[in-house]
Amino acid sequence: MSSGDGRIIGYSIAGLCYGTYLFFSGFSKFREKLLIENTPTSKIRSIAMGRVEVFGKVIADRNNVAEGPFSGDTCVHCWWTVEELRSSGKSSKWVVISQGYIGGPFFIKDNTGTVLVDPDGARMDIPMDHEYMLSKKGPTGRIIEFLTGRGISYKGLIFNKELRLREYYLAPGDKVFVMGVAGKNPFADPDRASLNEEGVMIQKGKHKEFYYIADKDEKEVLKKMGWQVIIGFFGGAALMIVCLFIIFAYFRIL
Repeated sequence: MSSGDGRIIGYSIAGLCYGTYLFFSGFSKFREKLLIENTPTSKIRSIAMGRVEVFGKVIADRNNVAEGPFSGDTCVHCWWTVEELRSSGKSSKWVVISQGYIGGPFFIKDNTGTVLVDPDGARMDIPMDHEYMLSKKGPTGRIIEFLTGRGISYKGLIFNKELRLREYYLAPGDKVFVMGVAGKNPFADPDRASLNEEGVMIQKGKHKEFYYIADKDEKEVLKKMGWQVIIGFFGGAALMIVCLFIIFAYFRIL
């Protein structure tokens, strides 16, 4: 077997594994899509305990407002990543060296009421809001303060490291779709908890239920999932067939 043939077989095996992953992820997305389609969207004032789907707008409260670590923008929940460009031979790639989130439970509101949402454990489907590229000039201001406070080094032996910083956040006024479990609100005022939505908090649940938060409405969520199902099923199946054909042809199994 020549080195060229070895690479072809290696790529084919890798492609077969990735195609299998895509195919089964398509099944997973299909189940999630069906779950959303079969769960009616509840008005906040009429939320019942158990699985629930709601849509509204993020509202700010003095106790739940945060700031994006790099931009300083006001938000209620922010996922951030720090990546470093690392080289290996003739190629280079971005490697996540630190990540985390800022913020806690936040409120959403529709035309009937307000409910608390705890994002802990949720799959956050939120597009990137800001990206910062740092190289020889290095970071400035609040970015330096954040990186040093987290123990993230941006200095190399001679020049500063090449870093990429990203923020993904929910801000006051953003529309938000939530599918989770409505349970007791541990932060509720006992004297006011008789009001349904004040005694409820949407959360992950105790049995690893599907928990999903997106800054788009249900129609947009289902459209995106539909494409993911198609790519998973048909893209994964096509990739598996092509890679299997190459492998079988090489070993003369066909």
